[in-house]
Amino acid sequence: MKIGIFLNYVGLGSNLLHLSYCHQIAKKYGPVTVVTLNSNLKMALNDDPLIKNVILVDGKNYKRLLDIIDLSKELKKHSFEKLYIFYPSVRTFLAAKLANIKGVYSYSFFKKQKLHLVNAAKKFTEKSLNIKNCPTETNFFIKDENKQIAQRSMNLNFYNIVIGAGSSGPTTKWGSKNYIDLINKLNLEDNFFFYILCGPEEKDLSDKIISSITKKNSVSLFDKNISEIIPLISLCKMYVGNDSFGHHVMSQCNIPSLILLLDTPKAYTDYSKNQYRIIPAGEDINKIEHNAAHNPNSITVDQVYKKVLQLKKIN
Repeated sequence: MKIGIFLNYVGLGSNLLHLSYCHQIAKKYGPVTVVTLNSNLKMALNDDPLIKNVILVDGKNYKRLLDIIDLSKELKKHSFEKLYIFYPSVRTFLAAKLANIKGVYSYSFFKKQKLHLVNAAKKFTEKSLNIKNCPTETNFFIKDENKQIAQRSMNLNFYNIVIGAGSSGPTTKWGSKNYIDLINKLNLEDNFFFYILCGPEEKDLSDKIISSITKKNSVSLFDKNISEIIPLISLCKMYVGNDSFGHHVMSQCNIPSLILLLDTPKAYTDYSKNQYRIIPAGEDINKIEHNAAHNPNSITVDQVYKKVLQLKKIN
C-alpha cells in the first residue's frame, strides 16, 4: 500500500517535529512517502528506513483553482492510496480529492488558529490509526558509516557543544555578543569545543563569533550541507541556542538541547524529554508567540551559563 504524508510546513524544524508521527504511520503500513514544502528535508531523512521518499512541492498558498489543480496533478503522479495531511488545509484536501486518492485524512479545517503542533499531530495520529499514547519523539536514524565520516573531523575528547546561533527569523536570535560572552565564560571552566550552527547566508555571524572567542576551539558549519551537518551534531554532547532544526535533530538523538525561547511557541520545544528551555524574564511560556520581538538580553548569559553546566553534570 502506497502511503503519503503531507507536511504543510516550510521550516525544516517544523517538519522534523512531526517525525514521530511519520514513523507511527510507517510502522503500520510500511515505509512512507513524505510530501513537504522544505527543500532540505530529503537530505535530512536520507538515512531513515521508514521514509521511502521525500517529495518537494511548491510552497505557494494554492489560492487559485489552477494552483490546486497543479498540486492535484503532482499528487496523482505518486498513486497514493492514503494521504495524511498534517495541517488544517482545505486546499490541500481538495487537491488530494481531485487526485482521486481514496483515503484522505486531515485536521479539522476550523482549528487553524493557535494550532498546538504537537498536540494536534498526536491526536490526529491516534485517531487516524486508532491507537493510544502515540509517542511525540522518535529515533532519528543516521547510518553508522556517515557518523564515522563525521567523526574523522572531530576530537571526541572535547566536550563538543553545538551553538545554534543561526535562525530563519531575526526575532528568534539571541545575538552574537551573547554567544561570544557565553563561550568565553565556558572556556574558563572546561575542555570545550564549539560548533557554530548557522546557514550559508549567516557566515558573517559565525565569523564574528569565532574571531571574538579567546580560544581557538570553534568551527563554523555555515558551509556544510544538511547531510554533512546531521551526523556531526549527532556526535556532540549538547545543543545550546536559538530555535532551529539542530535541536529537533539532537533531542531525537537523545542529546540534551537547551533552547532559548525568544519568540518560539512552547509546542516547538515541548515534545522531547531532552528539550530544556530558558524564556525571557517575567514571561509566561504559554503566551510566547512568533514575532514577539522580546529583548534578547532578557535571557542573560549567566542564566544560560549556569544551565549548561547543570546539564553537563546530569548528562
